[in-house]
Amino acid sequence: MFKKIILLLLVTSFLFACNNDDDLIAACDGVTNVVSNSITSNSAILTWEATNTTALYSIEYGVSGFLLGNGTSVSVSETNLDIEGLSPNTTYDVYIQTICSASNVSMYTEVYSFTTNAPLVIPEFRPTLSELNVYSGDLENLDITPYGFEYDLHSKLYTDYATKQRFFILPLGEKLTYDGEGLPIFPNNSVIVKTFYYNIDDRDTSLGQKIIETRLLIKIDGSWEAGDYKWNDNQTEATLDPNGSIVPVSWIDSEGETNAVDYEIPSNTDCFTCHQTSGSMTPIGPKMRTINFDFNGANQIQQLIDNDMLEGLTDPTGISLLPRWDDESVSLDRRARAYMDINCAHCHIQGGFCEEQSNLRLGYETPYEESSISESRFSILARIQNTIPQYGMPLIGTTVIHDEGVALLIEYIDSLE
Repeated sequence: MFKKIILLLLVTSFLFACNNDDDLIAACDGVTNVVSNSITSNSAILTWEATNTTALYSIEYGVSGFLLGNGTSVSVSETNLDIEGLSPNTTYDVYIQTICSASNVSMYTEVYSFTTNAPLVIPEFRPTLSELNVYSGDLENLDITPYGFEYDLHSKLYTDYATKQRFFILPLGEKLTYDGEGLPIFPNNSVIVKTFYYNIDDRDTSLGQKIIETRLLIKIDGSWEAGDYKWNDNQTEATLDPNGSIVPVSWIDSEGETNAVDYEIPSNTDCFTCHQTSGSMTPIGPKMRTINFDFNGANQIQQLIDNDMLEGLTDPTGISLLPRWDDESVSLDRRARAYMDINCAHCHIQGGFCEEQSNLRLGYETPYEESSISESRFSILARIQNTIPQYGMPLIGTTVIHDEGVALLIEYIDSLE
């Protein structure tokens, strides 16, 4: 009987305690729907939803993979946080905990991750290439900024057998404007980049490369300006080099032969010699008719259209394509004219550097009868087969004869009546 009385008293005491609202502690709910927005290269804004509107929130963040307790901690009373001082092009992990009181906190959220943007490209000729942000990460990897558009030319210009990486960057929100089959119109602050390098061994590109120079054209206030960056021996940086220089380089070609050249980095004056039309600096390569083919898995012009980077054109199929000079399925005259177009015509056209010194007009679209090729054929043969300064052709940009290109032109000239 006594035991029953004790049990009854305990049950009564328990029920009384449960009916005392002051002793109940509401659960401290965690936040939900964490999102990031307004992300830049060094900042982001986090927002989340919460049921405990009077609570505090403890946020811990760090580079992806960090352990809780080792990150940066911040406490706020709002349901948002503006984080600054982040590193560009970096993924961060975030955890958020609700603090209802000193003794009542929620569990941390599951990890939430976001990635900062790459730094914006600087359309200026600064002392070092890394300052321009045209590459991401370690410079020697040649990883193009996410804002860049890599392209290639169907028929390529020869520069002492160097390999070239080409891309351009448009200002955010700007587009190219279609202007016929030649060069599109680039907006101000556009940057065209071309990096020259040699593979250590063309048979095995995993062995690395020797990067020589990076040439830039920047459109400033409606006019193009040129600058050339020379790479250091450690391949960690390139420095603006307006005066030009000579870099000895050797490599093994695809046939296993060792080659060596004294590579000439052009001066700003040299750049202007080739990159001019009627006294104005002009790009040479990225013409519509030279990029209208598949590269990186798709037609390059169609990629520009799909990426909303080109206005004034909705379909590339109506644009012609400059033939590859080394495509033997193409007729000899078309191959030779294509070679002359990409390697010679920037000087030998109306308004070019050699306009008054020569009657040659070597643009692919120039009719043969108006090109003066026939009248100049013996001069052409003599000049393309030597490297005498101020006589051999091209005047600048090469130090060794392009055997394959010269053989093509000799065959073509010999075929003329």
